[in-house]
This record gives sequence, structure tokens and C-alpha cells, in this order.
Amino acid sequence: MPKYHIWTIGCQMNKAESERLGSYLEQLDYQATATAEQADIIVLNSCVVRQSAENRVINKLHNLKPLKRVRPNLTLALTGCMVNSEIERLQKSFPYVDYFFKPGDHPQWLGEVDPEAVLPRHPSPTTFVPIMQGCDNFCSYCIVPYRRDRERSRPIAQIACEVRELVNRGVKEVTLLGQNVDSYGHDLADQPDLADLLKKLNTIDELARIRFLTNHPKDMSPRLIEAVACLDKVCEHISLPVQAGNNDILAAMRRGYTVEYYRQLISQIRSEIPSVALSTDIIVGFPSESEAQFQQTFDLISELRFDTVHIAAYSPRPGTAAARELEDNIPLAEKRRRLNIFEQLQEGIATEINAGLKGKTVEILVEGREKDKWKGRTRSDKLVFFSDNINYLGQLVKIGVEKTGPWSLQGRVE
Repeated sequence: MPKYHIWTIGCQMNKAESERLGSYLEQLDYQATATAEQADIIVLNSCVVRQSAENRVINKLHNLKPLKRVRPNLTLALTGCMVNSEIERLQKSFPYVDYFFKPGDHPQWLGEVDPEAVLPRHPSPTTFVPIMQGCDNFCSYCIVPYRRDRERSRPIAQIACEVRELVNRGVKEVTLLGQNVDSYGHDLADQPDLADLLKKLNTIDELARIRFLTNHPKDMSPRLIEAVACLDKVCEHISLPVQAGNNDILAAMRRGYTVEYYRQLISQIRSEIPSVALSTDIIVGFPSESEAQFQQTFDLISELRFDTVHIAAYSPRPGTAAARELEDNIPLAEKRRRLNIFEQLQEGIATEINAGLKGKTVEILVEGREKDKWKGRTRSDKLVFFSDNINYLGQLVKIGVEKTGPWSLQGRVE
């Protein structure tokens, strides 16, 4: 039986697409192997959001070149966000790569399979479900719209059918994915929105939880907030990237909102969903970000007190407006200093928030084991570990929290 190996880097969308790509290959009688050296077909699923990610992909391609030389019949393919319309440029740079295909596509040169067969055959209790591709926002620092094209939504009926089948295969929780899920449906004939999709999926028996990523503040509607507040299967956790706490920097980023708008949106969400857990993203060291502008972002994060903050130092991406028009004039050492300041701030905030759960009972969906402990997440996305000899995989379990930290909780079954 021929073997395949998929190497994946990047976001949840890439992980979901790799999982489905593996199922596609298995339907064509390929068997997964953990190492590239044993494979007959190798697929690299690439990411170029940051230069460091693209460098890792390039290094991986270079490392596979000797293997391809020794085994010329080996099939090597590249997909993901590194693959855009400039296929000829990629072919010149990597002539030993046999195939290039766009993110979300399948290697149809191997043969066609039933679309349902592309779904994971033995999925985890928690599974990603792509509901749309592309992005129309064109933030100045982001390469994604140029690599995944404009927004394209999948019909509600198609997504619902897919989720039902995943539930039949053992899935308890789905996370709906899109580069900007808040704009879901605007390109479809009847123009449904994400709230409509959530309401439909909320009726599926045996589905326990629904999450969604990634949101854009300017596109989050009151209907969506209401849906999260009212639908019993939709988790009270919202990731809402702010990126900066200064209006001039937000304008340079082309984010399409102000700090005042963002603060009001957070207030509205917390008012309608009192138990909500919020996470956000921050970019430090954006071109010309002054110390005062950095301090404004620091003050905003200190004020709003998110459960989780993902922090990145700005790096220019060739092909973006920021790379063309703005000088990357913040020294790397200064970017690292600002990043470290935010990491220390958020560690303190998360420690205080999570400490409030000590002695309380939380419900988690058990996703698997890590070392000798079971792990799962609460509806508010808190990671929880516990020890027990019983098989709890895929079960909803009540845990009494005994120990807390900034990144996870520990407890026992109640």
C-alpha cells in the first residue's frame, strides 16, 4: 500500500485542510506515515503569515531536495498560502516539486473521490469545519487576501450536512473556520449570516458545542452577539483581534475601526453575555509606532483584561501595502522589549482571572491525553487537566478545580 506524509504549519484552517487532505488520500488507498522518508507522496501545507513561517517552509523544501534526488519517483507537492497565482515563479524556485495546488484544493491528479469521503474518517471529538475561504478586508500588514483570494462562503445546507456526518463519526464540538467568519454568507444568493448558520447547527442532535474563528471587529453584528447569548450550544468564548490601541496605528493597519468603537463593542458583548471569555491579538512594533502609541495599547489591554492575548512582533510581508508603503523602522530589539512587556502583563492578568475558578466546578469536553493526564476545555476555552484511569475521551466531565495558573487549570472528577 502506498504511503503519504503531510507536513503542516500555520493556522487552524491549514490544520483542518491537512486533516481532510489525509482523508482524501486514504480514500485513494494511501496509508499515513509519520516520516517523509517512508512516504510515496509528501505534501507540505505552507504558511506565509510571518517571514519566520515562510522561512520554515523554504527550509523544509530544501531539506527534501536530496530525498527527491535519491527517489525520483517520490511525489512532492506544495499547498497552503505559499501557493498563489504565480505558479511559474514557484516552479523556477523549486523545480523538484512535482505539483503546486491552492489552499483548500485537493490533489485531483490522483483521482476524484466522493466529497463526503474527504471528511476525517476518525475525527477527534473536537474538529475544525471550514465554512468560507478568503478575505476582503486587506489589512495593510496581511498577505492572506492575496493568497486565499476574495471571500467565498459555503451554503448553510452543505455545512449542516457535513456537521451531521461528523457527529455520526463521533464529533462532539465543531469550530467553524474562516479568515473572517463575521462576513460569512454575504456572497451567497440569499445572503444568510453567521447567526443563521449557528441557529441551524444548534438544532443538530448529539452536537454538544459550537465555536467560531476568526472574527473582525468591524464586521461583528448585533445578531451574532445575540446568537452567542441565546443559543445553548454556542460557547461563550469570542476571539476579537484588536491589533493596536491607537487610532493612527489602526488607520495605518487599515483595520476599519477606532479604539472607541472597539471598546464599545467589548462593552456590548460583556453586557449581553456576562459569562463570556474574550481573547485578542496584538501586533507590537508596527512601522512608526511611538512609545506613547505603544503605551496606549498597553493601557487598553490593562483596562479590558482579556482571558487570552496573542502577541506578535511586526514583520513586513512582501506583497502587502505595509511592506510597500511603510518603513520597518522599529528595531528588532525594541520589538522584543515591547513583546516581553505584553507577555508579562498578560501572564499577570490571566493568573488573576483563572485564580477566580479555584474551588469551583467546570464542565470540560475531554479531547485526549497529554503525558499521563486527560485534557479538555471549558465552554470559555480554559484548558483543564485531570488524572483518572477511566476512558473519558469525547465525554463532557465535571471537574472540581484544585489548582490554577495563567495557561491552564488542574482538578479532579466530581
